Amino acid sequence: IAKAQYDKKDYLEAIDDFNMIKLRNSGSSSIDKAAYYLGMSYYKREEYVLAVYEFENLLKSYPASSLAEDAKYMLGDCYYNLSPKYNLDQTYTRYAISELQSFIELYPKSRYTYDAEKKITSLKNKLALKIYKSAELYFNLSNYKSALIYYDNLLEEYFDTEYADDALFGKIQVLIIKRRFDDARNEIERFEKKFSASPYRGKVNILKSQIPL
Repeated sequence: IAKAQYDKKDYLEAIDDFNMIKLRNSGSSSIDKAAYYLGMSYYKREEYVLAVYEFENLLKSYPASSLAEDAKYMLGDCYYNLSPKYNLDQTYTRYAISELQSFIELYPKSRYTYDAEKKITSLKNKLALKIYKSAELYFNLSNYKSALIYYDNLLEEYFDTEYADDALFGKIQVLIIKRRFDDARNEIERFEKKFSASPYRGKVNILKSQIPL
């Protein structure tokens, strides 16, 4: 009956029914299924925090369940959906990356693996954007010391994201402004090796020509 409610997308009724099953049939062989679909019912209602609780409970209580793989992926996906815009607190974003990476390590050949990898890339780009925007703000305020700290932070932690060339270009600009020409040359060389197709390539060449011999 509970599954029929779920299939009909009557998730509120399904939640009531699956909760009743959990309470009254804790020793049943199908209790893991009830726990999984309870989590999925919350997920379908976009109540991701409640879904996280149910998926975590399933994984802790029934680690050998045939639904453990699905629950583990859904746990990461819930955190992915809880991840806010880049300018807000990114705690859920980091939880999502951690859970999705853990999933890939546990189930490298899963049908969900490709999707998990794509989500991790998207989440890392969000974290990189947050750092880049802070660096950009300090740069525009002429606070070059702070800007450099954020550029370096991004390049150290998120060099594999789409904002790495932005950060390296910004760092080169700061180094030239601060007249650290040897450091600037080294970073320009790194830029040329790593980001030959970057839209900043022409601007980097101009900066390179402006460095005193």
